[in-house]
Amino acid sequence: MNFWKGKRVFLTGHTGFKGAWLSIWLDSLGARVTGYALKPPTKPSLFELARLDRRMKSNIADVRDGARLRKAMQAARPEIVIHMAAQPLVRESYRIPAETYETNVMGVVNVLEAVRACPSVRAAVNVTTDKCYENKEHARAFREEEPMGGYDPYSSSKACSELVTATYRNSFFNPIDFKKHGVALASARAGNVIGGGDWAADRLIPDMIRAALKGEKVRIRNPRAIRPWQHVLEPLSGYLSLAEHLYKHGPKYAQAWNFGPDAGDAKDVEWIVKRLFDKWTEAPGYTIDKGRHPHEAHYLKLNSSKARRELGWAPRWHIGTAIDKIISWTRAYQAKEDMREVCLKQIAEYNNI
Repeated sequence: MNFWKGKRVFLTGHTGFKGAWLSIWLDSLGARVTGYALKPPTKPSLFELARLDRRMKSNIADVRDGARLRKAMQAARPEIVIHMAAQPLVRESYRIPAETYETNVMGVVNVLEAVRACPSVRAAVNVTTDKCYENKEHARAFREEEPMGGYDPYSSSKACSELVTATYRNSFFNPIDFKKHGVALASARAGNVIGGGDWAADRLIPDMIRAALKGEKVRIRNPRAIRPWQHVLEPLSGYLSLAEHLYKHGPKYAQAWNFGPDAGDAKDVEWIVKRLFDKWTEAPGYTIDKGRHPHEAHYLKLNSSKARRELGWAPRWHIGTAIDKIISWTRAYQAKEDMREVCLKQIAEYNNI
């Protein structure tokens, strides 16, 4: 992790759940982080609780504003760009499909155009999702070379983001011509990310935490839907490893990468709910919402063997540990502890395995 000391990093989406965790981690490693994102999407937010605006350069702006994005990136002179800004919710994408495509597709176009105009950049990672694959609900886990697709606007927009990334890599950052352009571009696909500090609407763990804190039963949908659950630090460690490999070795790692949990951690929704409430004994429990809901995939797994084999990355916290860490994080939040320090403690615990 000494690699990151003094590195200039441009991180989009730094005010969101995953972006805030990554900002805390990069700051602790000595990186010089510049963020670019909209205002925190939830109240409360980890970005505000961790007082990240005091520890990094924070640009509150929209990735759809290409000119402003280019200006901010050129001012930061980053060596590494990690693009995480997105409209991240499946159900929200049914409500605002046009905005979802504008943000998730043209947003990545704007980021990559900014990279083209910024000669300091050596490595760039576009973070997408496990939902970018054409999901035919088969039992095997998705590999990186499988077709892109997407039933809902969110999933489709992330598949488009992957196609845009591949096109820019072929057309402007081709590994064959690396000595000319000097940029290694990759994409990263994670599973269903969970962890303390997530307050997004219509997301299972945040819905459960909100209900438990209020003393209410949580209503769950799709109890049999299987997802590749993983603690937020798992994919973030993958992004850090990938960015370092891109920086050090260039075109060899300029590809698409999966960062998913072990196969045994792909559990159905009701399993997750029961496990968390078994630990949070005072929570009132749950009911199953049998109403009609927009389509969401029922079966989804990732094959991360390439990242294990070529990056030396592997998940460290299984789903039971991830749930324990969420509960301990939330207990600390209830106790009004310093949440940046709580995050740093969990990062240290993760690193020490």
